[in-house]
Amino acid sequence: MANVSALRSPTVTTPRSDAPSPRPKFDTDLLKAYIKMLLSSTFQNNSWPEAKDREKVKAWIREIGERVKERMIEIQPRGYKYVILTQINENLGQGGRADMVCHWEDGDVIAQEMYSNDSLICICIALAI
Repeated sequence: MANVSALRSPTVTTPRSDAPSPRPKFDTDLLKAYIKMLLSSTFQNNSWPEAKDREKVKAWIREIGERVKERMIEIQPRGYKYVILTQINENLGQGGRADMVCHWEDGDVIAQEMYSNDSLICICIALAI
């Protein structure tokens, strides 16, 4: 069996400037509260659709992504690029795990929220980079 540590890239420490970022600060707390409210209001009275109505899932994903993007632009209209990832799965009692590795600039931020009920699980991740 191969030595796992031999497969990893060497750790390189990139020096960072002590100068403050020229970008305005992005308020992730405000965005997280919005995403939490949005997911709750979208799914509190909804359940995983039958096979013939699966287009609902695509519509939910599109709507959540657009609304989160609009809110991010309201919070900070300049200085960032926005990426929103939304995933909705049927809740069958399964477990899950996710991880992300990034090289961030000092001002880059992430906000993530999860909503689940007896029939579905929704994860929304928003990045301001």
